Amino acid sequence: MTRVRIKDILKTTPTNQTITVKGWVRTFRNNSFIALNDGSTNNNLQIVVDFTATPEEILKRIATGAAISATGTLIASQGKGQTVEVKATSVEIIGDSDAEKYPLQPKKHSLEFLREIAHLRFRTNTFGAVFRVRNSLAFAVHKFFNEKGFLYIHTPIISASDAEGAGETFHVTNFDLNNIPKDEAGKVDHKQDFFGRSVNLTVSGQLEGELAAMAFSDIYTFGPTFRAENSNTTRHLAEFWMIEPEMAFYELKDNMDLAEEMLQYIIKYALENNLEDIEFLSQRLEEEEKQKPQNERSELTLLNKLKFCIDNNFERVTYTQAIEILRESNHNKKKKFTYLVDKWGVDLQSEHERYLVEKHFKKPVILTDYPKEIKSFYMRQNDDGKTVAAMDILFPGIGEIVGGSQREERLDKLETRMKEMGIPVEELSWYLDTRRFGTCLHAGFGLGFERLVLFITGMTNIRDVIPFPRTPKNCEF
Repeated sequence: MTRVRIKDILKTTPTNQTITVKGWVRTFRNNSFIALNDGSTNNNLQIVVDFTATPEEILKRIATGAAISATGTLIASQGKGQTVEVKATSVEIIGDSDAEKYPLQPKKHSLEFLREIAHLRFRTNTFGAVFRVRNSLAFAVHKFFNEKGFLYIHTPIISASDAEGAGETFHVTNFDLNNIPKDEAGKVDHKQDFFGRSVNLTVSGQLEGELAAMAFSDIYTFGPTFRAENSNTTRHLAEFWMIEPEMAFYELKDNMDLAEEMLQYIIKYALENNLEDIEFLSQRLEEEEKQKPQNERSELTLLNKLKFCIDNNFERVTYTQAIEILRESNHNKKKKFTYLVDKWGVDLQSEHERYLVEKHFKKPVILTDYPKEIKSFYMRQNDDGKTVAAMDILFPGIGEIVGGSQREERLDKLETRMKEMGIPVEELSWYLDTRRFGTCLHAGFGLGFERLVLFITGMTNIRDVIPFPRTPKNCEF
């Protein structure tokens, strides 16, 4: 018989129909009751075994972690906690599991422990919920842009450019690392390498995305990016996924409108399609919060935080206004910030961003018009000569979730800024061609996908929202 998913079985009205279900044993008690899970939902299906009619050797092999197939009659459940159960007529062991050696015992495990066995943590309720939500969010991203008429562009993973100009890249080579060719000056001779030049894993698809936008008007990229940043925090990964739309004929306001609409669309989609998982994660977060001192607990539950973002229009504030608000705040005057705000031009920290969202405006915030000294070379320079047409979207509990800008479309301004910042103009001649031939106003933004998953699931460490996290000194599996 065709296997039926547990998620669908639990929604079915029992009429004594015969079904087959397959999954992994969570628990087996009294030689009669199997709690079976197949990953389609956090809820288990109870399989009732007639131990008097089941061979002893089969009963011994029904152990936590084992994969089984059960065929039987779907009936109304007499027990608590479930509406239906399967009265098994046959149970087949598909894959054995030694219960004593199986790392996932039927008890609560710490997230730190589960990171060490990331290859098995998918089988827990927490990570089952997280990765089902992640799946829905990825689908919602594509659905949103498809409905908007955007073209999905695959930008290169191996690149010769460092879009951010930060220099924190992973180099790509096929050299024998024990015998690297050198030139006459004793430097690495990249001309002998596979690509004939120095290349790296991409840090962003933005520059290539801009090229496509100059032909198709509205495009987006959604792919892996890499940063060789030696940062062991709960917010950083060496490999992560980025969503980067680029739009021709867009000004900064259009850019902000699109980003706000996209975030609210994706959150709504998750609440409509993954409410059961989000409610589970919300309860899990509330339990975790109880372990913290009162002053460190979130004011909003996870569900309320998500509704907070879709029920409120995002407040739009300039960087200059934000600095004044922060500088004059009691928080700053009483030195409650780790980084005090004392002058215009400082780069805002997460604590400042969260203060603006959670304490001052009490709604999501879009900050605009940052000092040009703390922003990238490609951002459009404002007429004041001091700021650029940049925008960051700030969310409760997490701070910045989106960063974007109107791009500098004027060739002379862009070249001057690149020279000021030491960006190689000749190497990026291909990028500048979009300003030489048919330039126009255009804008775009970047959204770190794991940052979004972190926010919507309520998890507190970014390593817990990507299947196999890549971090300094860690590349398991």
